[in-house]
Amino acid sequence: MSGAGSQNRPTKNERRDAAREKARVLREQQKRRDRRNRVLLQGGIVLGALAIVAVVAVIIVTSIKPAGPVPTAAKNDGFTVSAGLQLVGAPASASTPTPSATDPAAPAETPAATETPAADGVEISVYQDFLCPYCGQFETTNAEQVKGWLEAGAATYTVHPLATLSNLSLGTQYSLRASNAAACVAEYSPNDFFSFNTALFENQPKENTEGLTDAELKSIAKGVISGGEKKINACIDDGTYKSWVKDSTDRARSGPLPGTDVKKVEGTPTILVNGKQYTGSLTDAEQFAAFVLAVSSESYSTGTPTPGASESPVTNG
Repeated sequence: MSGAGSQNRPTKNERRDAAREKARVLREQQKRRDRRNRVLLQGGIVLGALAIVAVVAVIIVTSIKPAGPVPTAAKNDGFTVSAGLQLVGAPASASTPTPSATDPAAPAETPAATETPAADGVEISVYQDFLCPYCGQFETTNAEQVKGWLEAGAATYTVHPLATLSNLSLGTQYSLRASNAAACVAEYSPNDFFSFNTALFENQPKENTEGLTDAELKSIAKGVISGGEKKINACIDDGTYKSWVKDSTDRARSGPLPGTDVKKVEGTPTILVNGKQYTGSLTDAEQFAAFVLAVSSESYSTGTPTPGASESPVTNG
């Protein structure tokens, strides 16, 4: 019996060959696993690289996407009103007639100040937000006398509509919508821009309210414009110049501000007269008039103190 069993057992050589074969099979299996892992790894690297390329492409496309439309009359992100309330640089096709001196519709009120700036005129610039209560104080206090200077050709008035307080209108972004509406009027009824600017402050909502609706903005525009109503309404509905307002707001807050030593807008209103910042009372028309007269007569060169110059800068809004 023992002899028969020993004959059935593998010989030493057979066991060695079997072990070699098993090792070979294991090596082949490992090689196949290694090849599969390499393929998966390479595929993952490729997919990862493609994902990175896609992300980079999106970033590049986003960063170089064309800016939104810019209002025709906008220069240095502002609208300049000159003699006769004409908007400088307005498209000729959108121009509106200016009331003559004998026109009964022409404004009859005189400015609050008893004097006008020097004959060569001054450049008044205001960086403002239509929701800013301090901007409202300045505008309602000085609108009539500024209008008188403009009608006399003694000054230019540049309005920079900003959207610094869009987060203070319960999610409606009133500041942005109102500035867009002002840009729409500047584009399609340019010589009514000053009147619309004044009307927005006369109807100014309070902070932390929803502000005026687009329908109300269109109604205010209708009350002052002499043409272009359909285009203005569509412009307000579409938010045509919202991107421009956002970009110009960013530029004003980062600076520099052109034509002045004031580096950037740190609060609204920021008021400049020939590049000099007015820091006086926002509710005293005579003090502002005195400042304008002092600048226009070049009293700075004689060292004469300028009203408002010693007070703290306005940094509200």
